[in-house]
Amino acid sequence: MDTPWNKDLRDQIIGLGERSVHKSYYTQMRRRMAELEDLLEGAIAALSTMSEIRDPYTGGHQQRVAELAEGLARTMGLDGPTCRLLHVAGMLHDIGKISVPFEILNKPRSLTEAEFSLVRTHSESGYEILRPLRFEGPVAEIVREHHERLDGSGYPQGLRGDGLRLESRILAVADVVEAMSFHRPYRPALGISAALEEILAGRGTRFDPRVCDACSALLGEGRPPFTFSRDGLGSLGPCG
Repeated sequence: MDTPWNKDLRDQIIGLGERSVHKSYYTQMRRRMAELEDLLEGAIAALSTMSEIRDPYTGGHQQRVAELAEGLARTMGLDGPTCRLLHVAGMLHDIGKISVPFEILNKPRSLTEAEFSLVRTHSESGYEILRPLRFEGPVAEIVREHHERLDGSGYPQGLRGDGLRLESRILAVADVVEAMSFHRPYRPALGISAALEEILAGRGTRFDPRVCDACSALLGEGRPPFTFSRDGLGSLGPCG
């Protein structure tokens, strides 16, 4: 007999069953998403390592740039997805160097104009390598723009002002600071202080003032610690 009490009990049992199925489904989905994120992290690390094998003098360069770019974004108060986007772009920003001859990348003297022209192709090459991949955000475009400058003096497109993504402006500063702070085949390390002076000298011309101020806050004397090491950067904590 289908009394109101029986009907209520049946509805409760059905509801519990549905919730159990939904919980199991979402648990499986979360597990699958975590597995996919781990797979993506591994793929990004592999691509980054592949480019640095071609240029051993910059071993760890992309990792440090990624961490510094993420730190700058956090200091600027940007949201978690933007911080994450910058980290991924930083890890891959020099992937295009696999198209540059090894002897040029590791030349122990200053490059000729012709050699430097070849090196400058790495931004566009990186874009072409990454463009077919489906990232959550314009990773390929940021990689192409990381040598652009606010005043239009950069390459490969000579973008200026509002034509340059904020993420690209941040990555540009992170790249310059790291490059000056570590040894290169043609010169010794110049140190963070010299790198910061270079960034502040270009404030409002080559580099975005907001990014320069964030860099000064992050790396300047008497500021919270965020220091380079061979294994990466000291962290100020997670973004977002």
